[in-house]
Amino acid sequence: MGSSDLPPISTLPSLSSTERAAVLDLLFEPCVQLHTLSVALLQERTFPSYDDMIASIGVQLTDLAQSTSTSDKEWLESILAAHPRLGDKKIDSSQSRMEQAQLNMGEDDGSKYLAKLNEEYEATFPGLRYV
Repeated sequence: MGSSDLPPISTLPSLSSTERAAVLDLLFEPCVQLHTLSVALLQERTFPSYDDMIASIGVQLTDLAQSTSTSDKEWLESILAAHPRLGDKKIDSSQSRMEQAQLNMGEDDGSKYLAKLNEEYEATFPGLRYV
């Protein structure tokens, strides 16, 4: 499913759970935890636009971030960790593959530099990715 393959926003509630998950995968990163959090939202609510839908998912993520529950924080961290590190070779989503391709780095100093930045960032902010 490419970005031009997004179904009309009005059809989301009528799609199967698998199809709604595929929409999330296209707009975000493939992530079971995000599916668990948001697939039902896409069936329960109608949205005037994809921007509005994304904003609603943002509210869900903010709620997790503001929760005092350790499990909510861990759930959010797993969703955020679904985004690949800059310079990663294994990329699940076509969107991220295109982003990574724009880096246009081979096995040179640029890739090593990105790996170093990733490492430093993740040491400073455990559970988060440098993206």
